[in-house]
This record gives sequence, C-alpha cells and structure tokens, in this order.
Amino acid sequence: MKLLIIGGTGMIGSRLVAEAEARGHQVVAGSRNGAAVGSARSLAIDVADRPAVAAAAQDVDVVIGAVSPRSSAETMAEALAYGDALIAAAQDSGKPMMVVGGAGTLNLPDGTPVAEIVPAPYQAEAKAMRALYEKLAASAANFTVLAPAGLIEPGERTGIFRLGGRELLVDEAGNSRISAEDYAVALLDEVEAPKHPRQVFTAAY
Repeated sequence: MKLLIIGGTGMIGSRLVAEAEARGHQVVAGSRNGAAVGSARSLAIDVADRPAVAAAAQDVDVVIGAVSPRSSAETMAEALAYGDALIAAAQDSGKPMMVVGGAGTLNLPDGTPVAEIVPAPYQAEAKAMRALYEKLAASAANFTVLAPAGLIEPGERTGIFRLGGRELLVDEAGNSRISAEDYAVALLDEVEAPKHPRQVFTAAY
C-alpha cells in the first residue's frame, strides 16, 4: 500500500515509517519541515491545514496521524484543529485514517478516565488526546485510534504483545508499557487487516 504518515519524524512516527518500509509499503513521511526519514518520500505539511491534509490523502491508500499536540501552549486547541483536519481529509478523500492516540484516551477497569489520574505535567496533553478521539467518534470519518500503553518508549521489536479495547492493559506487576517498535507492529497489523473500524483499541505487554 501507499501510506501517508503525518508526524513521520517523531519518536513513534519514525518507527511506523521503518516498520511500514520493512513490510514493503510505499511511505510518504509528512512533518512540519519535511525532513527525510528512511527512504520515505518527505512532505512538508501542517497537520492543522485541512486542505493540505485532504490533498495529500488523495494520493495514498491510508493516512496515519502520528502527531501529539506539543507545538504550542494551546494543547487542547491544537488537538482539536488536528482532529478537524483528519476528519476533513477522511471525508474529502474517502480514505481510512489510523490515528496514534494517547493512553489518556483509555479508562481504568472502574471506568475512570486515565486522563484524570495521570501526573499533572501530562494532564493537558492526555485530556487533549481524549478530546481528539471524542471528536473523531462524533464524526462520520472512517478512523481507528490505537492508544498506547501507559508508558511507550524506544525499545525492542518483539512482536509479542496483547491487544485490548478501551481499558488500560497492565501486566502482573501492575505496569502498563510497550516499546515504540512493537506499537508500530500493532498499528501496521491493523492497517493491513482492519479489525477496529471507528473504535479505539490498545496494545501493551
């Protein structure tokens, strides 16, 4: 397939580019400055520019959004503008969207939003990413959100992890984690064989 990965230079986005290329997909890596990533074709794009995102989506099979609202102090406004652009692109192009979500989108077993209990420094982004999911869910867009475990960081590609729905997954020690490399495996698996249309799901060890 031909994939547009917006945020392809980021910690998660660069792993998605690498995994997609390893699987033989053609990749367009979009970022603010259009920096090169692997052998992907680079594209300078503003994630909040609805016409630009919609135009870029026309030429690919799937759009993958791997952007976090961190470029300004207006975290919520930035996330919602990003959501507007993704929805417009999905509706204008008819192409499916895979979105890198945040663990704040998930809930604890008792239904408590994870966004409400994360440490204060991370709450703004967690709540913004949850609002992004809610905006997507309220639209008619063809989207899927993959929310990572509570901790996602560079590590090894093992290909061994669990998938879940909207409930935060933890291991026997109570930890919720996944490597960015295995997260990329889970997301590309979903791109190749969609099982969670218009849903949020999660991956963790």
